[in-house]
Amino acid sequence: MKPTRFIDAALWFPEAVETEPFGPGTLVYKVCDRMFALLWAGDDPAANLKCDPLHALELRDRFTGVTPGYHMNKDHWNTVALDGTVPGDEVLEMLRDSYVLVARGLRRADRERVLAVLGDDLPESG
Repeated sequence: MKPTRFIDAALWFPEAVETEPFGPGTLVYKVCDRMFALLWAGDDPAANLKCDPLHALELRDRFTGVTPGYHMNKDHWNTVALDGTVPGDEVLEMLRDSYVLVARGLRRADRERVLAVLGDDLPESG
């Protein structure tokens, strides 16, 4: 998946915003001020995505392009290479899972609002 496609997908989620708190080249995607994705879009594009700890281990076993989260809690975050080693539809599923995990930890009113808008939808793999 190309970084531009990842960006479009991350911004597709309800109330998602893009910030650059670590400076140019490192994009952070948040919902209600809580990070659900971090993207390095340089020569070796990759993204950090939140994940259930057991599922994180399964994904690391399944895909060579999924490793413990770089500079993150390695139990709860994975780094996903965006070099084609992980199919685009799988990256979209991981991105959605990350968003939902973060949204479930929001204040009740925010959580109910963003998850109601999201429903069962997923960005198009286009």
